[in-house]
Amino acid sequence: MKSLFGNFTNTLSRNIILLLLSMLLPTFEISNSVHAAERVYASYSALERSISVTALEEFVKTGIVDESLAVYTQYLDPVQVQELRKTLQSPIKVNAIAVSQFLYTPQGEFLLRRLGEVIKTESRQEKPGFHALRSALILAAADPKGLTLLSLLREYPSSSVHIDLARTLGIAGELEKLVSETDKAISAVSQKAKIEAATAQVSLNLAQLPDFRRKGKFAIQKQTIKILDAVRNRFLLTDIYIPNAQQKVPVIVVSHGLGTDSSNFEYLASHLASHGFAVVVPNHPGSDTKQLRSLMKGSANEVAEPSEFYNRPLDIKFVLDELEQRNKSEFRGKLNLQQVGFIGQSFGAYTGLALAGAPINFAELEQDCKPKALQDTWNVSLLLQCRALELRTKAPLKDYNLRDDRIKAIIAVNPITSSIFGESGLNQIKIPVMIVASSEDTVAPALYEQILPFSWIGNQQKYLAVLQGGTHFSAIGNGKGSSQQVGLPSDIVGDDPAQARRYLNSLSLPFFQSHVAGITKYTPYLNAAYAKAISSKPLGLSLIQSLTSTELAQAFNGELKEEKTTPNTNTQPVKK
Repeated sequence: MKSLFGNFTNTLSRNIILLLLSMLLPTFEISNSVHAAERVYASYSALERSISVTALEEFVKTGIVDESLAVYTQYLDPVQVQELRKTLQSPIKVNAIAVSQFLYTPQGEFLLRRLGEVIKTESRQEKPGFHALRSALILAAADPKGLTLLSLLREYPSSSVHIDLARTLGIAGELEKLVSETDKAISAVSQKAKIEAATAQVSLNLAQLPDFRRKGKFAIQKQTIKILDAVRNRFLLTDIYIPNAQQKVPVIVVSHGLGTDSSNFEYLASHLASHGFAVVVPNHPGSDTKQLRSLMKGSANEVAEPSEFYNRPLDIKFVLDELEQRNKSEFRGKLNLQQVGFIGQSFGAYTGLALAGAPINFAELEQDCKPKALQDTWNVSLLLQCRALELRTKAPLKDYNLRDDRIKAIIAVNPITSSIFGESGLNQIKIPVMIVASSEDTVAPALYEQILPFSWIGNQQKYLAVLQGGTHFSAIGNGKGSSQQVGLPSDIVGDDPAQARRYLNSLSLPFFQSHVAGITKYTPYLNAAYAKAISSKPLGLSLIQSLTSTELAQAFNGELKEEKTTPNTNTQPVKK
């Protein structure tokens, strides 16, 4: 599911016009399907022109542009023409069952509705077009060579496909503005990092920097314990990494995101444990790989129920409570469970922010989750955040402030924040927090979900790290393998994911040593100069300690709205 949606949103954000044209093309072989589209009709206002599928096929094979296609390619430069040709034949390796199940989820239907705005059947009716796209995607995904943008037309159940160019151009404009504004925000962070680095370098001996990427001196014992919360009927299979240290050790909790599990963060847990932390990595049963497999098998209809918004933080609380009891016997008092750090990715990052003291902001959700707002948004993470509104009716609690005082510091990697917490919620976090954003994140966009929200946090002990070139999935490690998990295509993971993981190791160690273990000698490395020293291509790293709304607004010619809309250079706020 992640693979399909992530790939399409990444492609959409790169070049919407090329995507929507190329999605309608045939495969290289001659199709025997009686349903294969023979012509593509492109309309703009009252004008409509058609392109022969044969001409498109010939263009892919030889690069020759015939007269009908030249009507469109005349508006592209030579590089874009070659990009179009390449896009037509690039396969997407996806799990066909995952595609099928995903397209029946709210997120999948969101994608289909968006594509249905510009890709239509001959009747131009919304419902038939919706079902035609879903059918074509499911059938094309079963191709053993991979789902190609060309193969969709072979499976499209209509002899012709119609593209609304006016709406296509409108969507292209919206996405180009999103990309432009994200670039401005990333640039603002980079400029602030240069200023902070110049100041920090005076007191930091870069020549003697320790290499926090290396394993520590402690041997590790890993064990998996079975914990049952009978009240909530939650079976919490939990990995624990114990360093072979003589003294009492602080504890770090790691929380995985949707559709992944504890195995995806073994690299991080092992690294921290080798440096003297006990690391606890629970599996969240309602939103892990098992839940994703259930979705694929048809025994579940969602990748996560709304109840996960409170069950995940409660999972962590219950595991910590259980470890406190076991610490009296099984662990012989070795675990310091009053000094706990937390690191989570995506939904796991939400989990940590909730435990850090940010309450669910129902007022913000009600404002942002109105049908019209969701219909126009390009912030995919809102689809998940808005599900939390159902908690008020399906599973009401007296208090949705899920704070746990045992947690003393948190790292949130690619978190969702903008509506589920909003400014008032994030401002209630009083412990040290590091937000990690990825510039190419199309699931939880950096501008909406990390950079602007970072400016809302009033706590002075805060850090913002930006992976320049990273995606929503860059920090996710290798899991149990294809038999257990749905794999991610390389273009979804982004440039050099191993480097992203090394950055996470290098940032988390001094952060937790300083703010959880209380070893102050590590504090000087939590600054822009250190990040600059370890940054290298192709995946750059910036780290800043402050960014005000005023500073961010300067990158947008002062047009930064205080309410939770995106900053832009026009007088009207941009929709999420």
